[in-house]
Amino acid sequence: MSDATPLFEAIRNGDLGGVQSLVAADASLASAKNSSGVSEVLFSVYAGRQEIRDFLVAHGATLELHDAAAVGDLARLEQLVAANPLLAKSHSPDGFPAVALASVFGHLEAARYLAAHGADINAVATNGSGYTALTGAVASGHTAIVEWLLAQGADPNYRYAAGYSPLLTAAANGHLAIVELLLARGADTRAVTNEGKTALFLATERKHPEVAAVLQSQSAS
Repeated sequence: MSDATPLFEAIRNGDLGGVQSLVAADASLASAKNSSGVSEVLFSVYAGRQEIRDFLVAHGATLELHDAAAVGDLARLEQLVAANPLLAKSHSPDGFPAVALASVFGHLEAARYLAAHGADINAVATNGSGYTALTGAVASGHTAIVEWLLAQGADPNYRYAAGYSPLLTAAANGHLAIVELLLARGADTRAVTNEGKTALFLATERKHPEVAAVLQSQSAS
């Protein structure tokens, strides 16, 4: 296989034409991986390059379990898990639980399928980030996935990077519906980041007045 570095750079830069030219010259590049074991498909998802992701998938990229989770390819997930049920519990080469990848990128049915086949919805990334399916869904604003995860027992008071909890993240990002879901499940409004900031402080600081009003009302009750 040829050196895939130029293709990864093209993906990073959003250069679809460059990707197309490189894959046309060497079709095997569509399934190449970087030094961390991350495929070009997953890298394009991380980079927010949907058109490149779609091109790679359409031109023969081999999707492993974590790739299929990140792009929401339910048929491929079913195929892989049927062949090896343990894959439902697996992590990507860079340490993210497959169910977290499905959740952060908004693929509810993929997340449901993985959980139904043994994935732990509270599984923590092994790369030091502390990310879980819930933290990913909260950060990305996927309300339906957050609601489902909480109903399945995801911890609303889980703490991860820089002392954040799901509520602190939702407040900082102005995700009102998610804040309300978390509060209904017992999220702690007194939790603070490592810098000592509460959810109310973050909502106010980042100019999310509706979120701040809900948190203020919760604190007063």
